[in-house]
Amino acid sequence: MSALYKELQPPDSFKIRLPYPFSNYDRQLLTLLYQPMIGAEATAFYLTLWAEGEAQGEEATHYSLMNTLGISIAKLFESRIQLEAIGLMKTFKKDNGHRSFIYELCPPLDPKTFFQDPLLSMFLFSKIGESAYRKVRERFLNPTDIGEGFEEVSRTFTDIFRPVHAKAGYPAETKDLHERKKGAYQTESDFDFSLLQQGLSEQLVPKRVLTASIKDTIGKLAYLYSWGPLEMQKVVLLAIDEDYKMTAESLKKAASEYYKLTVATTAPQLVHVKKEEKLPEEKNEPKTRQDELILYLESAAPVEVLRDIANGNEPLPADVQLANQLVMQHGMEPAVVNVLLQYVLLRTDMKLTKAYVEKIASHWLRKNVTTAKEAMELARIEHEQYVKWKAEGSPSAASKAPARQNRGKPLREEKLPEWFYTKEETPAASGPKNESLEIEKQKLLAKLAMKKGKGD
Repeated sequence: MSALYKELQPPDSFKIRLPYPFSNYDRQLLTLLYQPMIGAEATAFYLTLWAEGEAQGEEATHYSLMNTLGISIAKLFESRIQLEAIGLMKTFKKDNGHRSFIYELCPPLDPKTFFQDPLLSMFLFSKIGESAYRKVRERFLNPTDIGEGFEEVSRTFTDIFRPVHAKAGYPAETKDLHERKKGAYQTESDFDFSLLQQGLSEQLVPKRVLTASIKDTIGKLAYLYSWGPLEMQKVVLLAIDEDYKMTAESLKKAASEYYKLTVATTAPQLVHVKKEEKLPEEKNEPKTRQDELILYLESAAPVEVLRDIANGNEPLPADVQLANQLVMQHGMEPAVVNVLLQYVLLRTDMKLTKAYVEKIASHWLRKNVTTAKEAMELARIEHEQYVKWKAEGSPSAASKAPARQNRGKPLREEKLPEWFYTKEETPAASGPKNESLEIEKQKLLAKLAMKKGKGD
């Protein structure tokens, strides 16, 4: 995706707003109608916010969401904007030196409104196909057959209640009560309704027929079929009946028939378009392998880095807890923790020693390291000191050190991340090369560096 994720970073805080309690029926609608359109990750994001919102928790950072969902900040942002676009979330931002968000969840549309909407119904149809579409629509049909011989005997309000004129005054006005609003997505349409009406005579299509809801449907259909006012005039004439009445359903049917006659017999498809929008601070996309690796380390969650280093296997709880502790308790940036994890794991044969990690982390905190690039540079500068710390922490270091000095043999070469070496330096310049370790290192670095190319 584009660099839009820089609108959102792991340290940014958020709160969740649920305007009213959602129900199990809302969960069914979300799962069966919306999930095929937005995907599993966006659905999981919505359900996570739903659960957290019901708990009415305190303000949290996006790092906690990254850790819960096991996805990068880029994928988190992608999920968010999909929920916004489909009408399931509203986002409010405040930036006064520290960026914070309020996420207001919107309920799914009821089945009748959903299937009447020309864009949503066609989007779902294009995702799951005709057979599955008919099946899921039938699932939400409202049974109207009461049974033979039954007649309604329900009482009306006026049958049971009557007004009593007393001097008790009036109830106080209330403005902030819960309201079950219909969740709706926003569209930007430049459809020319004035041109549409110019070609429709008042005798054939009275202006009163073109209500706000009808105009909304016309705009959506014009967008769906890529039609202008001239084509939509024909659709409107096909949709209106002899009593000068027109509904959203008749418009949809007329548009479908006109499309089949003039364009194609197969329905148009709606796909997710990723807009390549550039933020002011980012002028260039990553060009080098080093830049791609920095982008990966800046955007991935530490648990994701641990998982990638372990060839996709889930990391041990102790390793995840250590990474979370550095971020949540000590305030380290996730990108800095990612560099630290990679540096320690690669140079200690994939062993994550808590005391050694915390010693380097303490040094980086005192140095106020906040970016992956700063952490890489400091690791290069202080590498010899970190080697000494590792040796001092080894139980057998004191007994082995004199023997090595007497024999005059070099210490075992440490395996280091690729970013450790500058352009002028190469791993070969540091001493004898262990071919098997070098091969494994290159495999790992290639996986991490190319992570962005796989969808992050």
